[in-house]
Amino acid sequence: MAKRKKYPKLPNGYGSIKRLSGRNRTNPYGVYPPTKEFDLNGIPVPRKAICYVDDWYKGFTVLTWYRNGEYYEGREKELSSDSEELKRQITGILSKFNQGQRETAGQKTFEEVYQEYYQWKFQKPHNHTEKKTSMENSMRAAYKNCSALHSRSFRSLTANDLQETIDNCNKKHSSLELILILYHQMYAYAEANDLADKDYSKFVKINKSDDDEHGEPFSASDLEILWKHQDNEVAEMILIMCYSGFRISAYTDMKTNLEERYFQGGVKTAAGKNRIVPIHSAILPLVQRRLDQYGSYLPDSAQTFRKAMYKTLNLLGIKKHTPHDARHTFSMLCDKYGVAENDKKTMLGHAFSDVTNKVYRHRELEELRSQIEKIKVCH
Repeated sequence: MAKRKKYPKLPNGYGSIKRLSGRNRTNPYGVYPPTKEFDLNGIPVPRKAICYVDDWYKGFTVLTWYRNGEYYEGREKELSSDSEELKRQITGILSKFNQGQRETAGQKTFEEVYQEYYQWKFQKPHNHTEKKTSMENSMRAAYKNCSALHSRSFRSLTANDLQETIDNCNKKHSSLELILILYHQMYAYAEANDLADKDYSKFVKINKSDDDEHGEPFSASDLEILWKHQDNEVAEMILIMCYSGFRISAYTDMKTNLEERYFQGGVKTAAGKNRIVPIHSAILPLVQRRLDQYGSYLPDSAQTFRKAMYKTLNLLGIKKHTPHDARHTFSMLCDKYGVAENDKKTMLGHAFSDVTNKVYRHRELEELRSQIEKIKVCH
């Protein structure tokens, strides 16, 4: 089997040329524009190819046109096979360009890379005066909380440096999570622009216990009042949360299968993400009604719902509870009605400490349904 050719490294942020899988392709090279967006874990969001060509050097020409605003659909057909001399010239130019760029990048501090990332991510200067989004504020706060790294050379940082900063931070667990998100996003940006040799953020973890798991569940009398007022849209949503156990942020993009009657979603941890929880029969009508009316669980923001929740609880004569208390309520109900501990952990998205459960545990939807239906509802 013939070895695949090696091509010059493209300049940072230039785009990419990828050899596609499969044989006998007329145009085996996909030409892609520069990555513009990453998810919270630093994974690039795929972009559509500009075009497909039969030669890597044609792809480079297309990217050059694209960056200069000179490309139009189908223009790659104007290109003929490049000569060997042209290939050598392009290779030499790229080699010198990349070497100089790498030397410059190696001198950049954590602060400088953050400033570049911030402007790229939010398309505005770091010190802009316009109203900031919650994501902007979160990343700015996370940056302040890792001040020990600000003056350090970004390329020289290791996983131990990043870990030490999180371990030494005396903020709450939620603040440490934001630092980790910032790490992921900065390293995604850095890798795309040759500012780091390796993504060290994926080796970092939070060793502090999750302090946001503390709270007070709704009492039986509280739940009875909520059920009596289930026609109230806020009480309706509180009940949905109390009998499903997700964090409030998970409901912003929750998937729901009404035919098979289950939720799919979750945030924060590997065990919690994208998990499936059966819809308890008691809240199924509430779920259907809410989706019919709004098309989602939180038509506004989670913060808007939180304010409406505090106001509604006060009007109903129920003492103040946070949205997270609904998650504690689900846990309490599971304990009260004898839901198997491991099934409760699965539905809450808690990680298992023992290898057997962590690696091999898999519960079918109907088995989980039989457990969740143990929870009785008096209304």
